[in-house]
Amino acid sequence: IDNASGRILYAKNKDKKLIPASITKIMTLLLIFESIEQGKCKLEDKVTVSEYAASMGGSQVFLETGEQQSVETLIKCIVVASGNDASVAMAEYIAGSESEFVDRMNKKTKELNMNNTNFEDCCGLTDSDNHYSSANDVAIMSSELITKYPQIFKYSTIWMETIIHKTDKGEKEFVLSNTNKLLKTNDCIKGLKTGSTSKAKYCVSIVGQKNDVTLVSVIMAAPDYKTRFSESEKLINYGFSKCKFYKDENVHKSNVKIKNGKKEYVKSGVKNKFSYVEIKDRDISNIKSKDKIKTNIKAPVKKGDKLGVCEYFIDKEKIGETEIISYENVEKNNFIT
Repeated sequence: IDNASGRILYAKNKDKKLIPASITKIMTLLLIFESIEQGKCKLEDKVTVSEYAASMGGSQVFLETGEQQSVETLIKCIVVASGNDASVAMAEYIAGSESEFVDRMNKKTKELNMNNTNFEDCCGLTDSDNHYSSANDVAIMSSELITKYPQIFKYSTIWMETIIHKTDKGEKEFVLSNTNKLLKTNDCIKGLKTGSTSKAKYCVSIVGQKNDVTLVSVIMAAPDYKTRFSESEKLINYGFSKCKFYKDENVHKSNVKIKNGKKEYVKSGVKNKFSYVEIKDRDISNIKSKDKIKTNIKAPVKKGDKLGVCEYFIDKEKIGETEIISYENVEKNNFIT
């Protein structure tokens, strides 16, 4: 998919329910960063590892019961080394228990219209057939994570890093090694998450960035880890060969006439600069824009109020729009003024 618009560039069996393995952790990471944004936890907070979290098998960073690690270190353990123990430790820290955290994960799937997903744990270790997702749903949550929290790339691009285990037995080093091997072979790749179990086979959600275009590629149930990466890279390269990027640098400043104001006009312009990824074989230099301002705008007008939209077209096809807003406050006229 093109991340900016969510448009699908290529899909096969995109809604088929499959076992996601550790790409489950994309949702776990989304809720972790959401919790940080809401001020409920900080990167420097210390998390105490429970006996349950330390008991996780599969892919792990070998946390010990009672060990303390910062939220940021545990994020690295999840993103880089796919630590099941780190995922459960963070789930318990944020929600009090893994089961409560999983309830929040499933609530988030509904908010994002991930209609072919249900989670039973926070790390993808379960063998339950009731723990499933689809390629399309994984793309949706991947896009949500990288769009809302681009700081994830600070961690997903780490190739190797050493953490320190501090326990009653002393200190020892542990090397985190990234499971995403495309980071070493393709400069466009910025993440995101791999996963594999005997039932899920080999899965991966890849993010590629090139010439202002960000693409998300999801492969599930590949027969082996080499196929997982080669097929994903094919999709990313296909997307870049199809995509052309357009950005309107014009802020569309103008004075909009208003009624009953202390000023006759209010300064206006676009809220956000419009950008667009063209995937058809069309000339993006032909893109035209047209401002559509509301009629009969009355004071008071507040800075940031929507006054209209700027629409964009290729030939006669509308390809998108951006809001035109007030750049200032204008008070309502009174008897004296």
